Amino acid sequence: MKRLYKVRFNLGKGKNYMKWKVEGPEGVSYYDPDEIQIVMYECQLKNQQKTAEKILAGAHKTVCAWVKCTAVEIQEPNTVSWDNFIHLNYNPRVFPHWFINSGENIDGMVLEQIVSVGKKLIGISK
Repeated sequence: MKRLYKVRFNLGKGKNYMKWKVEGPEGVSYYDPDEIQIVMYECQLKNQQKTAEKILAGAHKTVCAWVKCTAVEIQEPNTVSWDNFIHLNYNPRVFPHWFINSGENIDGMVLEQIVSVGKKLIGISK
């Protein structure tokens, strides 16, 4: 299944700092996490392990992780409780891979949907 979209949190300096970056067939768009919610479909967590390991060892941060998906919807944020869903984490200063709260490596995990909630990602599987 072809993944048409690439979604990541932008930490590059400039006007789009701390915004969601969505790359797709329509081009590149940036979204303020406090103003929207992104719903991603048929997703896979991607990571460049060697780059993440260098960051863990103290190198400067650079792009090394993103979500690939077949479709995205930009919505107004909702107030659903996300407590019982999979909280997806990525911080190469903590672990050089995508992880859940236990630290379990979930690089490459495929999920039916991922939803952005502010600056966080929530995974939804069947």
